[in-house]
Amino acid sequence: MQRLQAYQFELMPHGQQQRKMRRFAGACRFVFNKALAWQKEQYASDPTIRFSYTVLANLLPLWKQDPNLAWLKESPSQALQQTLKDLERAYINFFSQRANFPRFKKKGQSDSYRYPQGCKLDQRNSRIFLPKLGWMRYRNSREVLGEVKNVTVTHSCAKWFVSIQTEREVEPSLPPATTAIGIDVGVVRFATMSDGSHIEPINSFKKHQERLARYQRRMSRKVKFSNNWQKAKTKIQRIHRAIAHARKDYLHKITTTISQNHALVCIEDLQVRNMSRSSKGNSEEHGKMVKQKSGLNRAILDQGWGEFRRQLEYKMTWRGGILLALPPHNTSRTCPCCSHVSKDNRKTQAKFECVECGYENNADLVGAINILERGHRLLACGELGQSDHSVKQEPAEVTQALAA
Repeated sequence: MQRLQAYQFELMPHGQQQRKMRRFAGACRFVFNKALAWQKEQYASDPTIRFSYTVLANLLPLWKQDPNLAWLKESPSQALQQTLKDLERAYINFFSQRANFPRFKKKGQSDSYRYPQGCKLDQRNSRIFLPKLGWMRYRNSREVLGEVKNVTVTHSCAKWFVSIQTEREVEPSLPPATTAIGIDVGVVRFATMSDGSHIEPINSFKKHQERLARYQRRMSRKVKFSNNWQKAKTKIQRIHRAIAHARKDYLHKITTTISQNHALVCIEDLQVRNMSRSSKGNSEEHGKMVKQKSGLNRAILDQGWGEFRRQLEYKMTWRGGILLALPPHNTSRTCPCCSHVSKDNRKTQAKFECVECGYENNADLVGAINILERGHRLLACGELGQSDHSVKQEPAEVTQALAA
């Protein structure tokens, strides 16, 4: 099977290359904003007009002919075209209700650009060739496997990074284990397993919250866009980067261990975006318990549930296992012994006590057991129980393929 994999390294450019990369990233940001503004104008004049990458790609040479925009010619043409591809993907995600409407990009936020081809990799000498930049050294920390498909250059915390996506053919593997497990994620316990074990959360943001607030106060006292303001901003960015790296490293270790020890993993199909939505309300309808809800939202996002599922999904696929995302409806209110469903079964946030048969256990553990039971039921029968009838079920062909 074909395996796509990305490798990220830190670049070591000299001064001239850094200046060029900043100009390239700025040109891509300008093209993205100009294309988005043009598309908004067309939609305002005729709401039936939909986004068209082909039309915008044809406008790009015309923009370069403008004397005021002649500096666009200095940037790689393919990188500018890839920016329009990113805008197209943003529109697709919006119309598919997976993301908000595309917004204009700001300088200093996600400065990056992508090369779809023309890059060369010399791993022996730890250098990479980028169009219009030449050969550049990078911090070679591991071997890159496969054929290079595209290269993304990113600026973050006063440093430049390169992400190399490769493609290679690998033999389909069999799962190294034969066990199945259900996982219930939470805030107090990051993950509770159906076998009774659990994983404590790392709470990366919570550990650095006070230090981050202190540096943000210092930055607010500086003159905006001054040199001291830029230095303070860089320090804040480094803290955010340390938080993100600690969280991602922790999730990588957890998901690797789970994928190596289990052939079937069942998790909840959580809508994290809806769960972490703000409760402020609007000027007409004010929200309730806004401070408590904002703290809960912060704790939910600090866990990285979405990244946990993403990593677990591709790692299970690489190792020949199966990952099932099942509806979370009533998982912690259903008794695993008598199948009685009631909100009174969950006495507190952590305690479960069935009012029908008296079964007692940790509420998160009960949820993990029920998730695993639903996964077995889906694979065996191709359907879920009556208590899950309000939740969208997987198509029959997908269920049959998983069962096979």
